[in-house]
Amino acid sequence: MAAHPQENHGSKLPSGARAGLEGLSEVTRDPRVDDRARERLEDVTRALSVDLAWLSTALADACDLGPSPGRETAAHLVGAGGKRVRPVAVLLSAAAANGLGGDRAGRARAVALASELVHSATLLHDDVIDDSHERRGRETARVVWGNAVSVLSGDLLLTHALEVVHPLGDGRILGDMLATMRKMVEGEILQLRGRASLDLSELTYERVVQGKTASLFAWACRSGARAVHGDERVASALGAYGAHVGVAFQIVDDLLDLVGDPRRTGKSLLADVREGKPTLPLLRAIARDATILERVRLVRENGDEALAAEIAAAIVQSGAIDEVRARAMSESSRALSALDGVPRGAAREALARVAEDLAARLA
Repeated sequence: MAAHPQENHGSKLPSGARAGLEGLSEVTRDPRVDDRARERLEDVTRALSVDLAWLSTALADACDLGPSPGRETAAHLVGAGGKRVRPVAVLLSAAAANGLGGDRAGRARAVALASELVHSATLLHDDVIDDSHERRGRETARVVWGNAVSVLSGDLLLTHALEVVHPLGDGRILGDMLATMRKMVEGEILQLRGRASLDLSELTYERVVQGKTASLFAWACRSGARAVHGDERVASALGAYGAHVGVAFQIVDDLLDLVGDPRRTGKSLLADVREGKPTLPLLRAIARDATILERVRLVRENGDEALAAEIAAAIVQSGAIDEVRARAMSESSRALSALDGVPRGAAREALARVAEDLAARLA
């Protein structure tokens, strides 16, 4: 790749990488955080700013590999920013497991880069599958360059991710990555099948979330620990933490589709409702009010904005929002419990704050 994992591209933090530290920056100003803890969190935030500045440059370099218009398509998505939650999880997990001294920082950066490349690839693919028109406040790549180019550009990013991880020489990380990719594809297929038949089973929903979202978070945290030669028991604990954070992350995303601010979420409000995605709030609401189901079928056929808003209101009125919010908070709590198997320190504290911040977005 053009950017080697151990190269230093400076400490200036571009907007995309800066977003990855928003949660930590906010909690350092939280009055509930004592001075000593705040100082430790600020130290972690400063250290991560250098790594995430490198990440933004490395992502841009990765997008510049391959023929046109694949390069432009990838850059269109990656250049729009994002919170970089998965790379942050990698770097914090690595720091918590065994520190980032010596060559460990470069190895952790490589895994962080791979995690974001895989995530970006899935977004390019998802936008084609979902026929999406907007992502991160701008037109999706498929709208600008077409579905075929968007899919192939995503494939290029997946290839780059494998190329970044392979030189680490750790079969556990690479093997786990391949298994994770399989889970993600299987989750996408399950979701597509569920949308076609409007599968109302929460079991199917859970399998989709575990495959599409939780598996990559778990891999990111586990591999961050393994990249720095951390104890395997710590890696396992961090993997469990990542899995629970991933589930909470997806449930929060489900809820923000109904009650979020598009200026902050980067996607249109009620997009999931219009596409007829079987999100957890929708499934819980249909279980309470079967009349919602017919309206969902209609909105899937015509994309009626007014009808989508009517469905969203019905979901809120059903009481499903509070119930699903409680589930998200429960997953965040389980993530915190998993951290009991991780050595104490500023990095573990920062990971805890990430989980707590997810729940706080819904408070």
